[in-house]
Amino acid sequence: MTSSAAIPVIAIHGGAGTLSRNSISADQERTYHDALRCVLLPPQRLLASGGSALDAVTLAVEMLEDCPLFNAGHGSVFTHDGTHELDASVMDGANLRAGAVACVSRIRRPVRAARAVMEHSEHVLFVGPGAEAFAESVGLEMVSPGYFSTDARREQLQRALAASKTLLDHDGAALVFGNTPQTGTPLDESRKFGTVGAVALDARGNLAAATSTGGMTNKRVGRVGDTPLIGAGNYADNRTAAVSCTGTGETFMRAVAAYDVCARMAYGGQTLEQASTEVVMDALPALGGTGGLIAVDANGNVCLPFNSEGMYRGFARIGETPQTAIYR
Repeated sequence: MTSSAAIPVIAIHGGAGTLSRNSISADQERTYHDALRCVLLPPQRLLASGGSALDAVTLAVEMLEDCPLFNAGHGSVFTHDGTHELDASVMDGANLRAGAVACVSRIRRPVRAARAVMEHSEHVLFVGPGAEAFAESVGLEMVSPGYFSTDARREQLQRALAASKTLLDHDGAALVFGNTPQTGTPLDESRKFGTVGAVALDARGNLAAATSTGGMTNKRVGRVGDTPLIGAGNYADNRTAAVSCTGTGETFMRAVAAYDVCARMAYGGQTLEQASTEVVMDALPALGGTGGLIAVDANGNVCLPFNSEGMYRGFARIGETPQTAIYR
């Protein structure tokens, strides 16, 4: 059960990756910290006013989807065929309801579509044209696929095609920028996983999680990773924790990573820190998995582990100054 003294909290991530601290200026690094803080403040205010965890994580991920610094929504990467395929999921820990969409290219904010699936259908996961038709039927904002494109992402694809590589999430930016002071990114984009996500605990003791991604540069059309799969990249249960993952999607799917954190707590009696750390530092590496996760438990504890050199992350309790970080 949730402690009545638990302070509502929101935590977010913008992807994990390896260290390239020497490749950027202090101003460029500050840009990412500022972006993370800007995303944390509105859901922090929402929770402070008595808003729900579900509304808080939806709002946070919408803002991350709208920020081209991260590989979700506007600024998503390209598939091998020069298209976009976006995925997202949402889960309500109060009742274990969940919704998700995969391989969509016309829904402006996929996280809203995922929530609509949860709230306005009897299903959990819609894909492709069916997901888009559903989103349109419930009045969500639709855009042309070009809305998600940026010149930098298109150049990533061209470099990846020339190198005949499939690049996890938005790793391909390294083929455009390299490790130069002009990258504007504090993580080495050649080893970066471009999922975004949020987890929250509200004043009523309810937990929620939301995750969204633009996929992987030069991926085969139709490939789906862990982000829209409940239990793999996203999970929430009031009895244990809310979890959002970022990393090598196929490994997180095989490990059922998000659910594994909650299962270790429910059946093994582990704390949030013990469960999250063992999944990220032991279970995933045993399968060759790289990345991290963010999690909050029913008592308001927050854990943000990763086995790469860095992860864009932050959290904000109501009444406290938001905390953001990139490196260890």
